[in-house]
Amino acid sequence: MTNRKAKFLLMMLTSLVVMGFSSVAFAQDADTMLKAAKISNGGWLAMACGLAIGLAALGGALGQGKTAAAALEGIARNPASADRIFTPMILGLALIESLVIYALIIAFLLQDKIG
Repeated sequence: MTNRKAKFLLMMLTSLVVMGFSSVAFAQDADTMLKAAKISNGGWLAMACGLAIGLAALGGALGQGKTAAAALEGIARNPASADRIFTPMILGLALIESLVIYALIIAFLLQDKIG
């Protein structure tokens, strides 16, 4: 038996074992499930807050990095155009940062609904 087949069979066996035990793990009465759903709702909102601001910061950082790199490359190729490149670059960076701040405000509003 090749190594690849052995890995596949081990993965399938592990998946079947996990699926077999999940029915036992989720065997709860209705009252317990409702209590768990009410408690876990705040957890989902907290995760959404963190994910929202994390993705916004990641996207903003990538956008700002690409903007600055393109502007510096344009200035390096033609130093006389530095004044014409600088103003649109600053405007673009301000708009990117405003989207990140918007995501921060949304995360704060979602965080208010946790409690």
